[in-house]
Amino acid sequence: MPEYKAPLRDMRFLIDNVFDFHGHYAALGATDASPDMVSAILEEGAKFCENVLSPLNRSGDEEGCHFDNGVVTTPKGFKEAFAQYVEGGWHGVAADPAYGGQGLPQSLGLVLSEMIGSSNTSWGMYPGLTHGAMSAIHAHGTEEQKATFLSKLTAGEWTGTMCLTEAHCGTDLGLIKTRAVPQADGSYAITGSKIFISAGEHDMSANIIHLVLAKLPDAPAGTKGISLFIVPKFHTDSAERNAVHCGSIEHKMGIKASATCVLNFDGAKGFLIGEANKGLNCMFTMMNHARLGTGMQGLCNGEASFQGAIKYANDRLQMRALTGAKAPEKAADPIIVHPDVRRMLLTMKAFNEGNRALTYFTAQLLDTAHLSSDADQRQEAEDLLAFLTPICKAFMTDTGLEVTNHGMQIFGGHGYIREWGMEQLARDARIAPIYEGTNGIQALDLLGRKVLGSQGKLLRGFTRIVHKFCAANADHAQLKGYVVQLNQLNQEWGELTTQVGMAAMKNPDEVGAAAVDYLMYSGYIILAYLWLRMAIAALAHDDTDFAKAKLATCDFYFKRLLPRTATHRAAVEAGSECLMSLPAESFAL
Repeated sequence: MPEYKAPLRDMRFLIDNVFDFHGHYAALGATDASPDMVSAILEEGAKFCENVLSPLNRSGDEEGCHFDNGVVTTPKGFKEAFAQYVEGGWHGVAADPAYGGQGLPQSLGLVLSEMIGSSNTSWGMYPGLTHGAMSAIHAHGTEEQKATFLSKLTAGEWTGTMCLTEAHCGTDLGLIKTRAVPQADGSYAITGSKIFISAGEHDMSANIIHLVLAKLPDAPAGTKGISLFIVPKFHTDSAERNAVHCGSIEHKMGIKASATCVLNFDGAKGFLIGEANKGLNCMFTMMNHARLGTGMQGLCNGEASFQGAIKYANDRLQMRALTGAKAPEKAADPIIVHPDVRRMLLTMKAFNEGNRALTYFTAQLLDTAHLSSDADQRQEAEDLLAFLTPICKAFMTDTGLEVTNHGMQIFGGHGYIREWGMEQLARDARIAPIYEGTNGIQALDLLGRKVLGSQGKLLRGFTRIVHKFCAANADHAQLKGYVVQLNQLNQEWGELTTQVGMAAMKNPDEVGAAAVDYLMYSGYIILAYLWLRMAIAALAHDDTDFAKAKLATCDFYFKRLLPRTATHRAAVEAGSECLMSLPAESFAL
């Protein structure tokens, strides 16, 4: 298993030189997020992840979670690591001080989450789901509910889940069968089964607070009839066990140390959160948080894979360089001299560092949406977040999976062997394009709801940023050619969107046919913008070697990866006919 080291130099480059976190915090009045505080979080967070979580990654995968008659036990060391995490105050870094949190900006919480996910994706699922539950209760709960649940969740004494999926409906939540029957005391009896519930049962906290989607007896059909309920594992007033039990845990391809549970609710006592029949709106607060976290998992597994691959490529001897021996004193040259290995390593580096920049860019928008006193600024940030969230989730997880596959390939046969750890990273990364809404669903959300549904408003919110950037840097001495390339794609983006919209007016299937390629096309353009921002910052950086590496990777991105937009555009323009003309029965053997 690769030995994870937090990429602090790259993190600081983004924080200090590209996005100016310190000026950003000062503008928002986040005075507690001082440069010293940010530095302490980076340094101490890195130590915890490198020394505590990373050593548990392989052993957790090999041991997995244990299930015994409804009781789930996490792998050796997981519970103790969680206790250490809680004791260190990490769980409440970005939580509301009113409930025991430190009140630091959301962006710092995401920086910490990156290190956690890169060192141990499975372990990171437990606090990650809890943060999502906290955000939903904070946004939609009553004052009594906040007082009852948030302090315990913030302290890490309790953990949280979200319970959406059922065996028969998957993404189509309008079909859920779980029912909530009103009781005389104002509570509800929740009955039904949920599947694929991450961290639904475990031994790491004293209580687990489930946020459960269910329907009231008089609920309208479909998604308009969904309500959201808080269902604790143990009653908060008596500490007696509620009628919710784990029926089984899934035997998974990856993230084996994260308990993925079937939960059975047998008249369990629950409490309505938010308005009746408005549960999906409440749950989206948690789901959007989770989608950003899931997108980061692409980056996290990709970063761990790259760290293993770069070390191996420098150590592994095989053949001679085509231009002559580079290590004549050795039996062969290290494989890093070979162009194809360089291609894979640079692809990994370009996606990881680009996706990290996208994460931090989005994280600043979260800060603005939460902390700005300017209503227009908050709305602009929220609109950009709505646009970027499905791209973060889908683009980062698809490219993260590509990165982990390259990592395995660089190891050759050893990459396929368990003890090197590279195949675990690929297995762990494979779930990310599936859960929290498959990437196909994210693409439909982006193109159908966010772009066409807003008549292009949300897209224009981002393309204006790119346009202003290109105008300001049109005459840049060293980057002018790249700026021209980005500007052309930015204009083309709007034209392609109009083209799809016109086609969809005649045939709605055009949206579904174009969506995935449209999302990936969008992701490549966004990363191009961010890579140019990094290149400009690198040119002013005082570390010459670091700057050269950034500029070389930017050059690789524009010449080798950004051209993929042409393929995605061609697929979008191909339309739906080639997908839909074959009758369904013709697919049968």
